[in-house]
Amino acid sequence: MQANPPSRGHGLRGWRIATGLIAALVLVPVLALLVAALGGDAGLWPHLLAHVLPPTLFDTAVLLAGVGVLVVLLGTGSAWLVTAYDFRGRGVLDWALLLPLAVPTYIVAYAYMDLLHPIGPVQSFVRELFGLAGPQAFRLPEIRSLGGCVFVLGFVLYPYVYLTTRALFLMQSASLLEAARSLGAGRGGVFVRVAVPLARPAIAVGTSLALMETINDVGASEFLGARTLTISIYSTWVNRADLAGAAQIALAMLAVVAALLALEHSGRRRQRYAASAQRARRMAPQRLHGASGLGALALGAVPVLIGFVAPTAYLVVETIERVRFAGFPTGLLRTALDTVVLSAVATAATVLLGLLVAYAARVAPGAWSRSAERIAGLGYALPGTVLAIGLLFPLGALDGLIADAGERWFGVAGGLLLLGSGAALVYAYSVRFLAVASGGIAAGLGRVAPALDQAARTLGERSGGVLRRIHLPLIRPAVAAAALLVFVDCMKELPATLLLRPLNLETLSTRLYAEAARGTYEEGAIAALIIVAAGLIPVLLLARVGRNAPRL
Repeated sequence: MQANPPSRGHGLRGWRIATGLIAALVLVPVLALLVAALGGDAGLWPHLLAHVLPPTLFDTAVLLAGVGVLVVLLGTGSAWLVTAYDFRGRGVLDWALLLPLAVPTYIVAYAYMDLLHPIGPVQSFVRELFGLAGPQAFRLPEIRSLGGCVFVLGFVLYPYVYLTTRALFLMQSASLLEAARSLGAGRGGVFVRVAVPLARPAIAVGTSLALMETINDVGASEFLGARTLTISIYSTWVNRADLAGAAQIALAMLAVVAALLALEHSGRRRQRYAASAQRARRMAPQRLHGASGLGALALGAVPVLIGFVAPTAYLVVETIERVRFAGFPTGLLRTALDTVVLSAVATAATVLLGLLVAYAARVAPGAWSRSAERIAGLGYALPGTVLAIGLLFPLGALDGLIADAGERWFGVAGGLLLLGSGAALVYAYSVRFLAVASGGIAAGLGRVAPALDQAARTLGERSGGVLRRIHLPLIRPAVAAAALLVFVDCMKELPATLLLRPLNLETLSTRLYAEAARGTYEEGAIAALIIVAAGLIPVLLLARVGRNAPRL
């Protein structure tokens, strides 16, 4: 007897409801932030506008402008170097330029604060080399400054521009570049007049991603003395216990994020015009020999040395010294275990939610699913401090209701069930990194032929059964890759963790932050090195995928 195929709408309502609930979970902190800010003391706005926002907006604008210029120069220049030229060591440099992504910005700032200190190893070595007497005889510009913050963030975040721009350089048609050469343009002219204009959408996308990471940063900015909006939010809440004031500053920060999102959206929308050459003949790289090749390799290695090698080498040396003279830090294993457990729980929740969002978009396409998918991706654009402030209000109110209910019904005085147990952090991590999980899983689902779904439904299988029996086995690598990325992001996340962690919970990132704030750099080196080692895994996988990707 032939099975009756289910109707097209059979079972789809549940998927739409699930994605609607997930979208609501993402919107809760945003709406709570708006309510808290608008419900706060209206008299605080004049104070904010007169004394708080002008200096913080100025520092934030200068920081974003400086980092934007630096990541464009480093990312675009290094992408053109490894695309347009062939030299000894180019293959290694191609993936090594991604390595700064493995090091969180606050760890690089933490390392350079000690490396470039007036009595630190770099300046001490220079003075000894030239026979200078002391710090007054030779002194580099102060790293604890807005310029130092631009320097650190730019050399860590340029790979966002490098990744997107290199991909577009590889897709550019050789005929366009050769036409420019035939008209008398040199390699530099081709780069400035042809390659860069064609790659502007990719540059805009990579730059906006780097700037969103910049505005989310709290550790590097505070360590290096930049008064950004993120720092103002954190200090207003932690130092002055003014949650409503922090929410009102966060509204100004959301306006900046909205502008960055508009830049990113514009770049993605325009990127399709630059993709018409994807089947065209690729430009043949110019072979460099001798001194030219060595010069190109040295030039390309500078961002890697500054953004990864120097801070990582510092952490390794400090870790060896710390273990040799004082042993392994007390409590670090417990901190590492707590970090792994918390990140693993958050990863499981995030991947599950991302799977629901991505699969609902496949089996129940339409305006509802598209809207829910876009809302789900909103969390990644929310800075950790904004997300944390937005969650403090509703979760604190819910904790109060639970405590009142427990005392009324069971005679038990409840505590902070959500904010005091780590559940709030899991919630924040899930919202923050949901786009990472759903995007990776959606890419895996896109490789599964729709004919398999249709065949399974014809045989009477429901959408849930199709997911369990067909899709999950096929997309297992995509799910695993998404889980790995989310796990590492959770381990590195600092702003939300600082605001939402329970008093009895310490993670590797917060432990490092505390040690750096006390100036005991050697105590935090091991925690920093563990975070860097964890971050290397997805970066190396990303580099491997890039090397194995087909050349179009």
